[in-house]
Amino acid sequence: MQSILDAINEWIKDILIGSIQGNLEALFGDVNEKVGTIAAEVGKTPQVWNGSVFSMIKTLSENVIVPIAGLVITYVLCYELISMIIDKNNLHELDTFMFFKWFFKAWVAVFIVTHTFDITMAVFELAQHVVSGAAGVISSDTSIDVASSLTSLQEKLKDMEIPELLQLSIETGLVSLSMKLMSVFITVVIYGRMIEIYFVCSVAPIPFATMTNREWGQIGNNYLKSLFALGFQGFLIMVCVGIYAVLVKAMTVSDNLHTAIFSLAAYTVLLCFMLLKSSAISKSIFGAH
Repeated sequence: MQSILDAINEWIKDILIGSIQGNLEALFGDVNEKVGTIAAEVGKTPQVWNGSVFSMIKTLSENVIVPIAGLVITYVLCYELISMIIDKNNLHELDTFMFFKWFFKAWVAVFIVTHTFDITMAVFELAQHVVSGAAGVISSDTSIDVASSLTSLQEKLKDMEIPELLQLSIETGLVSLSMKLMSVFITVVIYGRMIEIYFVCSVAPIPFATMTNREWGQIGNNYLKSLFALGFQGFLIMVCVGIYAVLVKAMTVSDNLHTAIFSLAAYTVLLCFMLLKSSAISKSIFGAH
């Protein structure tokens, strides 16, 4: 009779251990996969991420926004010319050089507006280079060896009794599910960032039209800071996910699996919070508002 009970006990333990290992395998696999996916997504420039959307945004900008930017340039240059004439006592203190300076500023303003998309894409090309470099380092440092991790955990699981294994099975199942939900959340954050980039790029000629003016130039300068903030937000997202992956990796060598799993759940919530904060942090770094 005892041998039958022992066999049933072992059978139940094998089922629970298999369930725990399946949950952990899915969890570790999702972390490895998500790090690679995020690196690929946030490292894309706007024209690479979706060429059709980029083409539409560029066409709208050139046909609708550029004429408005031309009016802004005209207003700014006329305002500067009038101010310059008044400052020089209605041309009684005429300085020929000031007209050369005015014509040069006009040429620079027109050049910037006509090359708006070249400038904005240069910013995101730079950000892509930084993100790609970071992705190589983070992916190599955070990659989890799923097979060896499960092998080391299996020995710990065999020493546990059924109640503890049942509790651990439920815990790992919940954390694995939370990882699935977090994957959706990360996708929303990444896609939302790209949509914001398209929004910002679509009106780029207007703030660029103000950059050569001393009084209005802060609009263009702040816009340029916002571009850098959006570009380098991708780097911060990579850092957030990299930190999370390192913490998950540390779980595989933890002695107390229950504590490790609850810590992992806390890390997951913290990661979601920091991903939401990544935009504000990036803007604060570059002084954009």
